[in-house]
Amino acid sequence: MFKEIAQQFEDDCSYDEPMSKHTSWGIGGCSDLFYSPKSRKDLVYFLSSIDPTLPITWIGRGTNILVRDGGIRGVVISTKSFLKEIIKTSEHLYKVEAGVACVELALFCQKNGIGPAAFFSGIPGSIGGALTMNAGSFGMETWDLVKEVEVINEKGDISFLEKESFDIAYRTVTFPFRLWFLSCSMSLSSDEQTTKDNLIELRNQRIRTQPLSEDTCGSVFKNPPGNYAGALIERSGLKGFKIGSASISEQHANFIVNEGGATARDIENLIKHTRQAVREKFDIDLQPEVRIIGEAS
Repeated sequence: MFKEIAQQFEDDCSYDEPMSKHTSWGIGGCSDLFYSPKSRKDLVYFLSSIDPTLPITWIGRGTNILVRDGGIRGVVISTKSFLKEIIKTSEHLYKVEAGVACVELALFCQKNGIGPAAFFSGIPGSIGGALTMNAGSFGMETWDLVKEVEVINEKGDISFLEKESFDIAYRTVTFPFRLWFLSCSMSLSSDEQTTKDNLIELRNQRIRTQPLSEDTCGSVFKNPPGNYAGALIERSGLKGFKIGSASISEQHANFIVNEGGATARDIENLIKHTRQAVREKFDIDLQPEVRIIGEAS
């Protein structure tokens, strides 16, 4: 079945695609079908053409996900190559499409003297992923600015939903039905400008504290209430701890680094070991921020 779909949409589809090519860890088995649409029209046609009961996984820039070594069954849809626009729709509202990189939004806001958006420079993924998990950094979260979202379902139907349609919490968003984000309407004002100095200060802070030049997914664990995951992991003596070619960063303990040749199993086992060590020392059960998807080999 998947070969036939790949042949039908051959310009945008690939069969048995290695997910290691599409994740920031550079890890992951193959997806049955990988689809990278060029336009909304193409996406709607694709979804309306395939069996709506097929499993569908959406990805953006491949951060914040660990694809297991056995790969992903069904269809993977990537927004990385389209949904790239930021459009002013009224005095304080901007339509931001799901494929826009978070850092690109921060730079757009700096260039246009609007905000507050400097915190997006600290989020490694795209707006679609940021909406899905309510990503945040430096004390702000994505949904703080969102008024409305444009979504699509498995049949290719597009609709608009108010923020109140979702249950939103720290790094968690509960959806009213099975959907994926196409864009959002954000409130951005010249009253809270994103300045070049803001971005430089936050960039320098990240360079000092995070392993930005290495293969990571961003933060692995959510911060527990009143505490910091990185501090708990460090105090558990785990900085530099390795399983296979996966290691806990010496620079920031809430980052796991693929040193080269790590498997998804290495990283998943390191996540489990870290949770156990912190639980035994502090009686705190760290919750993963990274999404672990796919099948074990």
